Amino acid sequence: MTAPHGNRQWALALLMAAAVALPGCDDTSAQPPQAAVQGQPEQAAFVPVTVQHKLGTTVIEHAVQRTVALDMNEVDFLDQLGVPVAGMPKDFVPQFLARYKDDPQVADLGSIVQPNLELVHAARPDLILITSLQANHYQELSEMAPTIHFDVDYRDSEAGHINVVRNHLLALGQVFGKQALAQEKAMALDAQVDSVRRVTQDRPERALVVLHNNGAFSSFGVQSRYGFVFKDLGVKPAGPSAETGLHGQPISSEFIQQANPDILYVVDRTAVMEGRPPMDAESMGNPLLRQTNAWKNGRVVFVDAEAWYVTAASPTSIKLVIDDVLKGYQR
Repeated sequence: MTAPHGNRQWALALLMAAAVALPGCDDTSAQPPQAAVQGQPEQAAFVPVTVQHKLGTTVIEHAVQRTVALDMNEVDFLDQLGVPVAGMPKDFVPQFLARYKDDPQVADLGSIVQPNLELVHAARPDLILITSLQANHYQELSEMAPTIHFDVDYRDSEAGHINVVRNHLLALGQVFGKQALAQEKAMALDAQVDSVRRVTQDRPERALVVLHNNGAFSSFGVQSRYGFVFKDLGVKPAGPSAETGLHGQPISSEFIQQANPDILYVVDRTAVMEGRPPMDAESMGNPLLRQTNAWKNGRVVFVDAEAWYVTAASPTSIKLVIDDVLKGYQR
């Protein structure tokens, strides 16, 4: 018997409903859009970050994709935070950052003291990091992209050098959404400083920091680019406390003999600037220096000149400086 027309329609509807209910027969294209991405975290919207520094106030309004660093200290900060470097000067790159020098993905922007602004612009940065060495270009750079000045004082690092490094690290952590990693690195820096101070605080040795430049020497005291070695790291100075600034006080071998340091730290600028083999005890030796306590007791330390001279204001370079400082107390 043939079913009435109305019954056939009812039966067809019932079959279609049963088919939809069967497992494996669902049509995912008919599901709401959010079901297709269920379980995938949504990317948080970028919150603008405001950074205050000596040259002004910089607002980063969008997530940073391409960062240019015009100082090796800044390159190290980015390296510590795992942030790609879009461009940097490649004239004096320390060994601990050597992998960036030959990386074709990292644009060469000229020199640290005089970056090539056309190349900076060509790198298409959306953030530029500078220090006082590039401060005279701040206005031009700020017109290209938000520009942050690292407030480290290369002329006098006595006043809270480690805190300045620490605060800059934390500020960059906020800019790049790496707050937890930045805090971890800051705590590691604090621990390193505490460890060297535990060694130096009760030791009577007095130290002299000198820079070698083509046979001539300069001394750096408490108020100088290496003031933090005395102030933050607890090393007792052997030289006078007169202001010596960025380039130090020219001295003679007689000066070193009369200061008679128990520890002598030698920064070989010539080795860095001219690519020569670093100075050692044999090449430095002269009768007057051999009369110092430092020489007699084997406490002349030829430091990592790249870390001390090219950088000295970043997490890695501070660690290397601390390693060198400790060598003076190990004999």
